[in-house]
Order: sequence, then C-alpha cells, then structure tokens
Amino acid sequence: MNKIWFVVMGAVIGIGAMLLSYYGNPPNTGLCISCFMENVAGALRLHDNLRMQYLRPEIIGLLLGSFGWSVWRREFMATGGSSPLLRFLIGMLLIVGCSVFIGCPVKMVLRLAAGDLGALTGLAGLVAGVYIGLEFVENGFRLGKPSELPRASGYVLPALALLLLALAATKPSFLGESVKGSGALHAPFLLSLGLGLLIGALAQQTQFCITGAIARPFLWGPREVMSCPRSTGLLIGLVSFFGFALAASLLTGQFHLGLHGQPSSNDSYGWAFLGMLLVGFGSILIRGCPLRQLVAAGQGDTDAGVTVLGMLAGSALVQNWGLAGDPAGTPVAGQVAVLAGLGLLLGAGLLNRRRGYGIAPEYQLGLD
Repeated sequence: MNKIWFVVMGAVIGIGAMLLSYYGNPPNTGLCISCFMENVAGALRLHDNLRMQYLRPEIIGLLLGSFGWSVWRREFMATGGSSPLLRFLIGMLLIVGCSVFIGCPVKMVLRLAAGDLGALTGLAGLVAGVYIGLEFVENGFRLGKPSELPRASGYVLPALALLLLALAATKPSFLGESVKGSGALHAPFLLSLGLGLLIGALAQQTQFCITGAIARPFLWGPREVMSCPRSTGLLIGLVSFFGFALAASLLTGQFHLGLHGQPSSNDSYGWAFLGMLLVGFGSILIRGCPLRQLVAAGQGDTDAGVTVLGMLAGSALVQNWGLAGDPAGTPVAGQVAVLAGLGLLLGAGLLNRRRGYGIAPEYQLGLD
C-alpha cells in the first residue's frame, strides 16, 4: 500500500481529534475508545454514573465508516470462530486497563500531543505490554484460525450501530444523557459523526492500529525471518498521528506542557504504567487495540465484534464497580482489577501456547 495513506490516516485522526476537543469534547479527549464506550454504556443504562452518559456518535461513525468503506472496496467478509469467549474477556480487560490509565491508546497519544508528560508512563507500559504479548505469540500462542461465516453474521455489529444512530437522532426517553460531567461535554453531533465515519473508513483502508505500530520495531532484525515481513506503514501512521495532533494542539491553544494537574490524568504513575501494560498485552493477543477492534468489527470480523461487546460489558463493569482512575488517583478496586487482569492474561497466554510453531499466519496479518 502507498505510504501516503498512512500519513493521511495520521493527519485525519490527529487533526480531527483535536478539533473535536476544541469544539466541545472533554480536554485531551477528542477521541477515546474506552471513555466513549463508557459513555455509550451509560446512555444505554448499563451503569448509573450520571456523569458518563452520552451516545457518542464517534463510536457509531467508526463502525459504519469501516463497514461502508469495506463494502465499497469489496473487502467486507464475515469471519469468526477464534476463541470468542476468551476474546470477550480480553475485551473487558482492555477497558479495565484503559480506565485505570484514564484513556485508551488513542487518548494516550492525544495527551502526549497536548503536553501531558504523565502520559509517558502509559506509553512505557503500552510498549512493555506489547513486548510481553509478542513473546507469547512468538512462542506459540494461539487463539485459533478464524473461518469464513455466512455474510449475515458480519452485519450484526453494523446493524447495531445503525440502531444506535437512530436512537441518538431521536433521543427516546429511556436513553440516558448527562447534564454535567464529561458525558455532558461533546462536540456538535454532525461533526462528531462525520469525523467518526472518515476515521473509520481510513482505518479500514490502512488497518491502522496503535499497538500494531508499536510492535513493528520488535519484529525487525532476527525475528523478521520467522515472523512477518518488514513494513513501516503503521509506524508511519502513528508518527503522523502524533505530529499532526501536536501541530493542531499548538494552533488551537490546547497545548499545556506539564506533569501535574493535566486534564484526564492523576499522579498514580505506577498504576498508569500497569494499566497500559494490560492494554498492550491484551491487544497483541487479540491482534489489535480497541480502535482496531471497532474497525475490524465493521468490516465483518465477528471475533472483533465479540471483543467490542466485551468492551461494552467492561465499560459497564468499570463504572458499576468503581474501578476507573480519577484526578484523586487509582481506587483500590481498580488496582486489584489490573493485577487480576494481568494474572488472567498470563494464564490465558500459557494455556494457549503450542510449542515450536513461531508466529501464526493470522498474527502476521494482524501485525502488518
């Protein structure tokens, strides 16, 4: 694929996310898969935190943008059957890790681009998690190879997104919507939906994935022969994302360099590290970060669709059980959840290994 697509992908998500913050989304949270999934869960009354209820059109747009573009390019294909229950669990754990860090990998980049030095601990944790995940994959970790399914199976998540779009447009009485807190902060509906559609389409075109981009340097050199061919596309996309987000942050006055008192952050740096380590580890095991899971679900991957449903369930659990970090720090329940999540991933990694196989072909595709 022409590398210009990855530059354009980074430019659109970087500038677009900063514009969403500028026009009403929470500071440093122009686009955050985990935060927005928690908002969606609240809007559907899956939790009762009145500050986290809004049917985010960005999430809907990501799914429908990926779906529409994959159909247009004739790449839509229903596949699945690769350890769905384990994927559901890992989807929940991704949200747990993100909630402790107070943001997904996309938001981590946005926080860095806005001058939040504390997000560096999250970056270090994500890199460490990616490395650990690759060690398991390199040593034979398998979730099983997906198979082609009836085309109707791939329509389930896009159809759900269309239903959510109808609900967001009509605003029935049973839908929750915050009047204060982060859920009440949002950019204009059409701007959010439009950028979601565009980012979803470009992410489908490029297979954009932040953990996949971070994994690339670890796969060069000796590992390259036994894993997957050298490709810099995703890494170019990630660098482009940060560069354009930084420029947009400076131009719109959202850049504030500092370590303390940044929006959507706290001083629990050790737990932020472990939260992102959990996210990086889990994302490698299921071949994609939370953003990638949404986009893959839109193009017919029902395994990713199961992960997205796990993310939705995890969003409700995080709020109902009080696991999420806040400006005061990381609650004890969140600390326990992160440690338990890491234990579960280690157990899953050990139980699903097949010695002597190297990196499976399905993981090669996921890391290109």
